[in-house]
Amino acid sequence: MSATTAKAETAPLDDVMMAMDVVDTLRHRQDLVERELDATTREQRLIDKLRDIYHNQGIEVPDSVIREGVKALDESRFTYTPPKPSFGRTLAGIYVSRKRWGPAVIALLLVLVVGFGGYFLAWQPYQNAQRENARIELSEGLPAKMDALYQTIFEETKVQEAVTEADALIARGKTAAEEGNRAGAEKAVTDLTALRDQLRQEYQLRIVSRPNERSGFWTFPEINTAATNYYVVVEPMDPDGKVLTLPVTNEENGEVEQVKKWGVRVPETTYRVVEADKRDDGIVQSSLLGFKEFGYLRPRYMMPVLDGAVTRW
Repeated sequence: MSATTAKAETAPLDDVMMAMDVVDTLRHRQDLVERELDATTREQRLIDKLRDIYHNQGIEVPDSVIREGVKALDESRFTYTPPKPSFGRTLAGIYVSRKRWGPAVIALLLVLVVGFGGYFLAWQPYQNAQRENARIELSEGLPAKMDALYQTIFEETKVQEAVTEADALIARGKTAAEEGNRAGAEKAVTDLTALRDQLRQEYQLRIVSRPNERSGFWTFPEINTAATNYYVVVEPMDPDGKVLTLPVTNEENGEVEQVKKWGVRVPETTYRVVEADKRDDGIVQSSLLGFKEFGYLRPRYMMPVLDGAVTRW
């Protein structure tokens, strides 16, 4: 390739670059532009002044290039005009700044994925399983427990009273289970369990005769101060001699308390017999007031007693 050909191919690019330089010079000499471009007739004067500027810098610029630069400035050919706001421009800006907000967004997405995954893949299935287990327990498990307890009570009781009480409890419990009342069904199981345990208890009611402890006492009832109530103090002892804790209803306030000893209301004759027995040598020789056997709900008494008991005196 000849030098002449190479020069011909590169010259246009040089002219363009020079024209761009002219435009840049005009921008930086805004006062010159404002003075000389007021009228078309002054274009030549502007060209002359631009030629002088470049000449003073040791650069020879053809008039055609200067003229092309002036024309380019008028046409804003080499001027960057920002695009107007638009949805596309917004998306482009977001994309360009992705290194700034990208890590935070990725971290947030990971948290959301883990959170939703944990909820839908772990927590929700666990909750559904819990609800299903509760439903099965209420519809099948608790009624089955009631049936098993009822069968045990029916087989072990020696009194019809226990069967009658069990019938009422199981009917109430199964009705609660059918209605979705878990608390009612569980209470029925608890009451049936207590009834079964009560039937299985074996103990003796011994009159307390230890020194410095009361074996009996009497009181005036608040509702009838003209009457006198007599009590002997007893404690339940199992076949191994261990004192038991049993639920006792206090007749003075109607509350059920768990106690190891209480006062059993007795006729005055029984009270006097126990009083005389202890006065003799400080010990109640005939201390067995009654005994509770397996299969029965209540003790059988060896001495006459009355209904009622107190837990405090």
